[in-house]
Amino acid sequence: MGKEKVAIIGSGNWGSAIAKLAGGNVKKHSDVFDDSKVPMWVFEEDYEGRKLTEIINTDHENKKYLPDVKFSENVVAVPDLVEAVKGATALVFVMPHQFLSKCLDQLEGKVEKNAKAISLIKGVGVEGSDIHVFADVIQDRLGISTSALSGANIANEVAIDRFSETTVGYRTEEEGQMWQKLFQTPHFKVQLIDDVAGVSLCGALKNIVAVAAGFIDGLEYGNNSKAAIMRIGLLEMKHFCQEFFKDVKEESFLQESAGVADVITSCLGGRNRKCAEAFVKQKKPFDELERDMLNGQKLQGIHTAKDVHIFLKARDRLGAYPLFDKVYHISWEGLPVEKLTEGL
Repeated sequence: MGKEKVAIIGSGNWGSAIAKLAGGNVKKHSDVFDDSKVPMWVFEEDYEGRKLTEIINTDHENKKYLPDVKFSENVVAVPDLVEAVKGATALVFVMPHQFLSKCLDQLEGKVEKNAKAISLIKGVGVEGSDIHVFADVIQDRLGISTSALSGANIANEVAIDRFSETTVGYRTEEEGQMWQKLFQTPHFKVQLIDDVAGVSLCGALKNIVAVAAGFIDGLEYGNNSKAAIMRIGLLEMKHFCQEFFKDVKEESFLQESAGVADVITSCLGGRNRKCAEAFVKQKKPFDELERDMLNGQKLQGIHTAKDVHIFLKARDRLGAYPLFDKVYHISWEGLPVEKLTEGL
């Protein structure tokens, strides 16, 4: 069997951090991976008077989304999506979920038959009473086995080699071990579990909890209240996963980085918590805060809360998940943020 050829689909803050890890690890494991080139698809834009792809390929740094972190020279920015995945057998999807559908439209019929993929995308796909994790969406659309990665991973900290963990939910153990080799470093530990749905859902739902934690910070309610929100949020995540997805594993919530650890780090730091705190203190709408505070990155928690609300309404389960419900109504329906803790 030939060596795996890696392609990174996405180049934001997290995508750039992952590209840094992959660029180094394909060289470390050159018996498994083609180490000559790691294409990274970049949505072309201008930054400080230059094309972003030119900046990455000349300076080996994504100065807009991950400044001051250098890529190895085998990481190559490619503005054409189909060209970026040409010949690739290991596809890493890492982009805001809002962009996935259009990317898959371009990729259908264009990927290698023996390819496999991994989704680092946070969120869920909802169509009425149906809900899907994005690993399943990619697998169904492209016809390739797709795993999932999620964990307590604030991108800037991973990129500068602060000790961190993550979880890969794999389709097969062999694929899990391959993804582990692509991402693991002495400072970034990759745990494996046979639970694609659980890992994916934790990565999506924890962002709703992080928004609630940000509301608590904005209200200046203190650490007891935040701890309560985190506990309630983790339980709602677990119950939601077990109600609507079969075979989700208990270990994903309390033993894996994708579960409790990601809830903790997202409620202490991260963009969802930060913007939710500003929503309370500055009294500005979320779209304005996203534009002013996130440097082109996307908020996820409020959109996942809306998707979950639509799904629960279609399933006649409104009210079953009070914290998720409150985050939706505060974010989208004008409920006063002071009502957050009522009825929890």
